Amino acid sequence: MKRTAELKPYGPAPHVRPRDAATLILLRKSGGSTDILMGRRSDKLAFMPGMFVFPGGRTERADLTAPRTGSLHESDARRLVSGMGARGSLRRAEALAMAAIRETQEETGLLIGRNGQARGKTGHASWRPFAQSGVLPDLAAIRFLARAITPPGRVRRFDTRFFVADADHVTNPSELIANPAEELEEVRWIALSDMATVLMADITRTILGILEDRLRADPELSRDMPVPFIRAEHRRFVQTLE
Repeated sequence: MKRTAELKPYGPAPHVRPRDAATLILLRKSGGSTDILMGRRSDKLAFMPGMFVFPGGRTERADLTAPRTGSLHESDARRLVSGMGARGSLRRAEALAMAAIRETQEETGLLIGRNGQARGKTGHASWRPFAQSGVLPDLAAIRFLARAITPPGRVRRFDTRFFVADADHVTNPSELIANPAEELEEVRWIALSDMATVLMADITRTILGILEDRLRADPELSRDMPVPFIRAEHRRFVQTLE
């Protein structure tokens, strides 16, 4: 299935190559309500100022080798590898998921994984909070939800994979913080039913719609479900299923 929508004219940077990035949508279910963890970006930032976003960012080399536990769900791994083309590998697919987990910790303070790693201060600085807390990031805790590539013409372009996880996999739920140094000035749980009142980019709202569809069909995030892929073709937004 292929959906299209109008795309604004290209901007001043049509040839910027998109960089790999990953985002994590953390869910908290309680009393029939589903809350989403979101953060508000600083008004001073050039990219999406003042907007509410999901924690996320670019992949780093350390994401390839940092200690972890669990495995990506088989169908998710297959789709992630296939989407990379000739460069695809399971190692790079796992790095995307690891980046989503790491960025969530950096921006919100929350550790997604399992207790049991020996506590220590070694390892790459980006992953040190996990080592110091004795937590191993758990790849099995997250599911692949969607993929979107920033259209040509934008000064910054990202090839973003959106992941989703249940807050039950957070080992330190009481330690939620905002980290202005990592671009988020406010972090809070927002009910899905209240999203219409929240300032966010069109793509964020689109991903929330995809999430709602997924939760209706797969509330336990356990099924092999198609993954929407949003990108620009011939100056139009196109959404296909992978």
